[in-house]
Amino acid sequence: MNKTFSVINIVGLAISLASFILIALYVTDELRYDQHHKYADRIYRINSDLVIGGTDLHLATSSDPMGPTLKAEYPEVEEFVRFYNSSGGRLIKKKEQFIHESKIAYADSTLFRVFTIPLVAGETSNALNKPNTVVISESVAKRYFGTVDVVGKSIETNNAKESPYKITAVFEDMPRTSHFQFDFIFSMHNVNYPWNSFLSHNFHTYVLLADGTNVASFDRNFAQVIQKHILPQARQLMDINSMEDFERSGNRIHYSLMPLQDIHLHSDRYPELGVNGDVQYVRIFSFIAIFVLLLAYVNFMNLSTARSATRAKEVGVRKVLGSKKKWLVTQFLTESMLMVCLAFFLAIALAALFLNYFNSIAGKELAFTDLFSPSFLSLLLLFTLLVGGLAGIYPALVLSRFKPVSVLKGKIDGGFRRSKFRSSLVVFQFLTSVVLVAGTMVVYQQINFIQNKKVGFDKEHVLVVKGTQALGANAESFRHSVSQLQDVQSSSFARFLPVANSDRNDNAFSKDPVMNESNSFNAQRWDIDYDYIPTLAMEILQGRNFSRAYGSDSTGILINESAAKVLGYANPIGQKVYMPYDDGQSIAYTVVGVVKNFHFESLRQQVGPLLMRLGNNRSAAAFRVSSNNLQQFIGQVEEEWKARSPALPFSYHFLDESFDAMYRVEQQVGKLAISFSFLAVFIACLGLFGLTTFIVEQRIKEIGIRKVLGASISGILVMISKDFVRLVLIAIVIGTPLTWWAMNKWLEDFAYRIDIEWWMFAVAGLLAVIIALTTVSYQAIRAATANPVNSLRDE
Repeated sequence: MNKTFSVINIVGLAISLASFILIALYVTDELRYDQHHKYADRIYRINSDLVIGGTDLHLATSSDPMGPTLKAEYPEVEEFVRFYNSSGGRLIKKKEQFIHESKIAYADSTLFRVFTIPLVAGETSNALNKPNTVVISESVAKRYFGTVDVVGKSIETNNAKESPYKITAVFEDMPRTSHFQFDFIFSMHNVNYPWNSFLSHNFHTYVLLADGTNVASFDRNFAQVIQKHILPQARQLMDINSMEDFERSGNRIHYSLMPLQDIHLHSDRYPELGVNGDVQYVRIFSFIAIFVLLLAYVNFMNLSTARSATRAKEVGVRKVLGSKKKWLVTQFLTESMLMVCLAFFLAIALAALFLNYFNSIAGKELAFTDLFSPSFLSLLLLFTLLVGGLAGIYPALVLSRFKPVSVLKGKIDGGFRRSKFRSSLVVFQFLTSVVLVAGTMVVYQQINFIQNKKVGFDKEHVLVVKGTQALGANAESFRHSVSQLQDVQSSSFARFLPVANSDRNDNAFSKDPVMNESNSFNAQRWDIDYDYIPTLAMEILQGRNFSRAYGSDSTGILINESAAKVLGYANPIGQKVYMPYDDGQSIAYTVVGVVKNFHFESLRQQVGPLLMRLGNNRSAAAFRVSSNNLQQFIGQVEEEWKARSPALPFSYHFLDESFDAMYRVEQQVGKLAISFSFLAVFIACLGLFGLTTFIVEQRIKEIGIRKVLGASISGILVMISKDFVRLVLIAIVIGTPLTWWAMNKWLEDFAYRIDIEWWMFAVAGLLAVIIALTTVSYQAIRAATANPVNSLRDE
């Protein structure tokens, strides 16, 4: 058995299998989110879709009374639980220090009856059923107390008005494959909220439905809830007669149930409890894994048949000596399966070797033990042997059908050399390569567009210090002292920031004192200070910014372009905007300025209406800096912090880092796509190398005769290369529209996206042609420069 061909076959298969293994681990990890809950197939989240005054909101939250109402009025609902989540986190006291904890939520005592969250201490029956109670994770218990035996102990927050929270239970650390991750879950009784409002949507609500419930039928009950509960409250705020009138004006209130197991891959709503995946990427990488594996098996067939010329006489001799066709097929299949098994074990080793690298670019925490799951290994081995057998059967049948007389005379069927099947395999190989290369270019161009697009504010050189409200009365002096540092250009208290995981506040507004279905709209309402706009380098298009020179600015408001468009005024400066309260009264704000639209959500969404009023929330401070030595500057800021409260943790980040984090999934996809595109091209080259070797071996005497008759090296090179280039061009013609369609579908998820340019496909196609020519040229030049005497001496 030729060692070179065997090594190429085994290595090519091993690399493809290793790629397949890593992608399979990624895909199975994404697909098993939230499957660990006992009632996973009966748990649903209530989603809200609101269209009010032209604003379109798709929320992962619903109103606070929605869960209790469904439980009380519909027997299909066995139980409900609500989460109230604050993106800012909380400060928890450990000895004399405070630690900022971000994995925090408030929940109902029904939590453990809906979700399967095993306890290591305490009882579910009394957990969270009283105010000032909390349940904590096992790792937190060990980190704060050194043991899990902490039931009955207390934890303190930085809020002096709050009593200590009594620990009533310790739960196992939540699995990584949970769409929510909490370390502290406080009692819902401690949420300071205007309860029983159907018109505000700030609670993640889950219901456990009775076994056998028809979900589609149950969804229709929400229309009754709207008529019975939401309409009466809406009438207190706006002048509407019926929901039909409300909807005829283009408005809409709609609720639906989303299966728990669909949330991670199918939900892109606001606000999510964690960073979700995307089912599109799971599908994309599933296809990549299959194609990379198919490429390897295509190579296997090509390389095996390429060796046929050297084994043809062996087959002829064995047939003359009495070997039957089935024995020859068995021999070649055995050789094939042996190589596949060797490649399988090498692939396991390669996958283990590159697992950490794969985790780093995929943003996963896949463990080495995941590779050796008995079920995973068994399925993989079975699949490998099955496909290995299918891959080996073609060359085995081809080799075993040679006629003894022909092969012993040095003749092989011409059809074997000019196989359309083999040509189609080359087209498939380079079709896959072109699709992956061009697709990767589109992904990276979109990511580059996102990172460099003018988003309406300057995200560079903005330091955000979190938790400044914990400084209490010293918060203003901290901000003032840092503002005096040489490198600070401006500063602002900034509870609301135009990046993910910052606070948000949705409210209903109207153009008139009395709200109705035609003058109302929904918008974000942010509280900012006088220096917010210049600190984030936003642009005022009309009017002015808030100013301390105007006492009336306490009832002034800044609006963005989207809000101005919803209001419909040619000149909105001086116009009134009204925000109603639950008692039916409303407060009037006067528009003092229009801010140029800036992206405060992902570029997947259009910029919605935003209203900003003067406020004094000090949960975070933002500083625009111009320092060339950021580490020294941060040290100075930390000194100012420690001078005021040495017990409080100093926590900061830069605004551009938070902006980039919004697109971390896309960045990871881009890196993975590049890696697997490179592998696909490499594997395709192996196949082309094998096929070129086969053609050269078949035509070696022809090449020798042509050289004797005066053919040039370049002429022989063109003769051998032209057929392969033609096949690559066919792959480009087929792959270009396919890639264009697939990437356009992917870009549809972005409200702001690039245009797919022709040059992306031209570069991918040119790269494929260059790679093909380079691969073919090696063997062609080697044959063209060989001494023709050596190839003709057997004649």
